[in-house]
Amino acid sequence: MAVLGERACWATRPLLPVVQTWELDARRWVRALRRSPVKVVFPSGIFAKPDHVKMTYPETQLLHTLPILLICDNLRDPGNLGTILRSAAGAGCSKVLLTKGCVDAWEPKVLRAGMGAHFQVPIINNLDWEAVPNYLPNDTRVFVADNCGLYTQAQAQMSNKASDYGWVCDRRPLKFHKYEEEEENLESAANKGWLPELEVQSYDSDWTEAPAAVVIGGETSGVSLESLQLAESTGGGRLLIPIVPGVDSLNSAMAASILLFEGRRQLRVRAEHLSRDGSYH
Repeated sequence: MAVLGERACWATRPLLPVVQTWELDARRWVRALRRSPVKVVFPSGIFAKPDHVKMTYPETQLLHTLPILLICDNLRDPGNLGTILRSAAGAGCSKVLLTKGCVDAWEPKVLRAGMGAHFQVPIINNLDWEAVPNYLPNDTRVFVADNCGLYTQAQAQMSNKASDYGWVCDRRPLKFHKYEEEEENLESAANKGWLPELEVQSYDSDWTEAPAAVVIGGETSGVSLESLQLAESTGGGRLLIPIVPGVDSLNSAMAASILLFEGRRQLRVRAEHLSRDGSYH
């Protein structure tokens, strides 16, 4: 045993100068780094925000583009917006419009959550509501996704039958926002009649017969009055996702994903029916 211990000791001795030299070099490097005015070892680099007009997109993405468009209304959470853009690219949206009040689509946290979606689907930033119709294809119908929003509650109060809408939502009544302007409460809004009258329909009803645009509102403020007015003027409506009583609401990114892929499913089913009908003739 003594011989083995002695051999092990001699075997490790040649390594000691190497280890000591490395530790000495490492300490010198750390001291030099601390004295250096530059604290970032690996800089994050420079990124220039691209012009959406000049951007090009993959051919495969263009081939799978659907007549569905997404409008983000006052979405301020970077993670949610990035996730929504990722879902929009995956579902095959033709483009995504961001109204004023949304977080910048090219903000670093949005880019990180988007996982490359910015280079798969056209994104148009910072739009006034007056300019939004200019980016909609002809005959587009606008549908507002605002589960548990004011409109349903107003209608339910007028009819005194919340069950008319298929589910009861426990979410506290929200106010419509018009950017930072003063808002009126639900009762005065209903009485004054400025609340647009929109058909309320379940998210899985057929709403993709014509080109469609889906409006997703922010979780804090919900959808804007301007979005409801645009939906009314285009013959659209409100798409509601039924949730179990006691659940507050869906995350805006989750709601957007459900609606976009439901629209994709409807278009696929319609295409399959048309293909079968054509094969019979």
